[in-house]
Amino acid sequence: MTTKKHLLILYHTQTGNTERMANAVLSGAMRCEETEAKILKAFHAKLDDLLWCDGLIVGTPENFGYLSGGIKDFLDRTYYPAREDPKFVSRPYALFVSAGNDGTNAIRHFDRIVKGYPLVKVADPILCRGEVTEEALTQCQELGETIANALAFGVY
Repeated sequence: MTTKKHLLILYHTQTGNTERMANAVLSGAMRCEETEAKILKAFHAKLDDLLWCDGLIVGTPENFGYLSGGIKDFLDRTYYPAREDPKFVSRPYALFVSAGNDGTNAIRHFDRIVKGYPLVKVADPILCRGEVTEEALTQCQELGETIANALAFGVY
């Protein structure tokens, strides 16, 4: 019997838009029975959650042209302890953004910050501008399912 791979879906939300997208990611990930998925709000997530996962999908709203304070707080809290932990080796990640404006700066800043982590981008970010659409939710489901299956089958 093989051990299931672990996928962490981490998000922050103020309006509920990013939470809707995160739940869609989780819905897609749960289609893969060989991967265990866990969803957490960023302020509730700890280093142990990051060390637990084999892959990470992060959701953030765009706040003032930047990623959310909740996501930034998580990254700040876990950066040095994760880098110092020998169990924390390169992990795949993907990102989704709910933006009221452009959203590209949130993506750019997140990608820049995680260069210091042993994280590797494995999918283009999903960017939803304005109201969360069914198309965006479908993309999020597909992202969750794709990453979960790739983890299960050892793609990364």
